[in-house]
Amino acid sequence: MLKGLLRLAPYAAALFTLISTAHAEEGRRVFTGTLGKMPIVLELNTTQQDEVTGRYFYEKYHRDLELSGSLQDSTLNLVEGNNRYGDDKPLPTLKLEETANGWQGEWQSPQGKKLPVKLAEAKLPAPTSVTLPFVAALRNDEPYEYLRLQGLKLKPAKKENFMGYELQWWTEPETKISLFSVESGLSKDDQQRVNQQLLGRLWNEVISYHSCQLRGGENVEFMQQAEPKMISPAVVSLNISTSYYCGGAHPDFGDSPLNIDVKTGHPLSLEDVLWVGEGKPLLHAERDSLGDKPLSEAESDARYRYVSKELVPWVIQQFTALYPTEMKKPAQDDDCDFTDESIWGTTPWYFTDKGLYLGAYFARVQRSCDRPDWSILPYSVVKQHPGAVELQLPKD
Repeated sequence: MLKGLLRLAPYAAALFTLISTAHAEEGRRVFTGTLGKMPIVLELNTTQQDEVTGRYFYEKYHRDLELSGSLQDSTLNLVEGNNRYGDDKPLPTLKLEETANGWQGEWQSPQGKKLPVKLAEAKLPAPTSVTLPFVAALRNDEPYEYLRLQGLKLKPAKKENFMGYELQWWTEPETKISLFSVESGLSKDDQQRVNQQLLGRLWNEVISYHSCQLRGGENVEFMQQAEPKMISPAVVSLNISTSYYCGGAHPDFGDSPLNIDVKTGHPLSLEDVLWVGEGKPLLHAERDSLGDKPLSEAESDARYRYVSKELVPWVIQQFTALYPTEMKKPAQDDDCDFTDESIWGTTPWYFTDKGLYLGAYFARVQRSCDRPDWSILPYSVVKQHPGAVELQLPKD
């Protein structure tokens, strides 16, 4: 499943009036300037001088153009684009010389047209009082994406009443990515926390879209649908289904749910809700997106052992008792085998009004078996095995 690759730092509430210089991790540097008369944002990694990589976008269009090449002394020779999925056609080039605060030189088309290029180390506008925590955190962690999002705005779309809560849908026009915010039914503070997560996720999906565009070339596909599954005073739960082709042999699809603890605004891991192991549940196991310290190797190993040795066998046992017909081992090898432990190890899950939905994930040749509509664990069962977070779950 295509997911955003960013790990975000905590949001600083204080507002900064000074403008800072862009510093990205892993040797990446971000520049702003012009190509011809058009403003651009450019990111470069010159750590390996014989294999320089980068990308840039025109501020008017926001779509990435890939860069690759080499750095010799203070001269940067780059090719724009690639022939990864097409004919061996001529490509535009950039030849740049290093300056005291950036690069300057020229861009040349395959037909010989030349345009001047001037770049300086990027200066990043400070977050404002209305900047989402997700976007504010990009300023330090992913300044290139931070600058891209400065030029994008959400457009209000339809309104919807779902389970007694008013939802406002928003769309980012260039990518067509849509998600909702909750406009009524929660307290002001709860609503703010939840909407920061929801709209942050929308922007993260916009970043994923552009990442897919960069890797996929001319035949890229990225179609997405978000669907609310349950909203209550305790949780907001939704599923995001994505069909995508970002290069490679085949297109694919997958689900990436978001489950939010209303009282804290934190995303919930399955261990937060359901725990069938020994001892205390693994608390907040999937909260890297809020800037929490990543799991250590020992913690990751412990979680893997719990999922494979305890959770998955337990889930199969429960579903076999609840849905004996669906869980019956198939007569033929190419039929859907829901007794296979490997299909439950990376379970997408979300809340429903009937119980906790746990999805299956099959190998490519059996992807039609994904998303069974029956694999719901009743809340009466879930409540017998509470997770790390105390939640008021509905009745079955």
